[in-house]
Amino acid sequence: MNTNSYSDHYAAAGVDITAGYKAVELMKQHVARTVTEGVLGGVGGFGGLFELDLTGIQKPVLVSGTDGVGTKLKLAFKMNKHDTVGIDCVAMCVNDIVCCGAKPLFFLDYIACGKNVPERIADIVSGVAEGCVQSGAALIGGETAEMPGFYPVDEYDLAGFSVGVVDKDKIIDRSQVRPGDVIVALPSSGVHSNGFSLVRRVFDVENADLTAPVEALGGKSLGETLLTPTKIYVKPMLALMEAVQVKSIAHITGGGFYENIPRALPQGCTAKIDRSAVKVLPIFDLIAKTGEIPEREMFNTFNMGVGMIAVVSKEEADKAVEALKQSGEDAYILGEIVSGDEGVIL
Repeated sequence: MNTNSYSDHYAAAGVDITAGYKAVELMKQHVARTVTEGVLGGVGGFGGLFELDLTGIQKPVLVSGTDGVGTKLKLAFKMNKHDTVGIDCVAMCVNDIVCCGAKPLFFLDYIACGKNVPERIADIVSGVAEGCVQSGAALIGGETAEMPGFYPVDEYDLAGFSVGVVDKDKIIDRSQVRPGDVIVALPSSGVHSNGFSLVRRVFDVENADLTAPVEALGGKSLGETLLTPTKIYVKPMLALMEAVQVKSIAHITGGGFYENIPRALPQGCTAKIDRSAVKVLPIFDLIAKTGEIPEREMFNTFNMGVGMIAVVSKEEADKAVEALKQSGEDAYILGEIVSGDEGVIL
């Protein structure tokens, strides 16, 4: 750790340079878990280095994705639990990348805070590292910015981006989707990282008891349920692509079914969802009941228990479901593709 760099005047302004050095030291053990063969150098340089292995790839195309955690962070602040939101941050990026058929290579994070508490920063990064391990990406760099007067001392923002690679001839671009194809659902782990502005209003999170057991949630607390990290679908989806021809993929994020599924469909195709097949999680029933939110709006805001969908041919539907089950996903048939431009019929 650098012990020769310190500024009394900068510290008086609210920025502790030495806290930044300590945070880097504490996070190194977490970063080490994510190292893959392509990583060159370590944390602390001016840029993250990654050597690209193009073995078996004829026409490499880089695919990038960026996102943050959003107002779900307010739950982390109130519960003083910071070791899972990093998983959310990674998930929101790598789940988008895999929709194109790409394998994530590396990830970088950005943490902006009112006060750099090294132990808290290390907790955040531990979650980022766990998300990288789950997706097979390397955490090759990042930035922690201490911004007193801009953020409250106990709050922070977290964002990041990932880069992946796919062979140009294997890009999943929805062009092969046809009426008669089948929609396969991959269950979500909960609310994931979308719709939390509405969630916070419905439950009055700032004043609610987030630790009390809730019968409707199987005895889990509201806070524990809402902070459940976003599921990362990268490895199951890459395995699925090896097993069948995946024609299209949609990551169900903000905007729910009605916004995200149409993005995975070409003109002339509509997703006909079997409403009775949707395995809605208890948290969504509780949100709808507490907030008196109509079902149409619920499906247009939340994932409702479906975190990702894949479109495959009818002939390969059963094989696709079985392949996903082999990867630990409780996948099931959600609906089919029909002619039309309605986007989603639910």
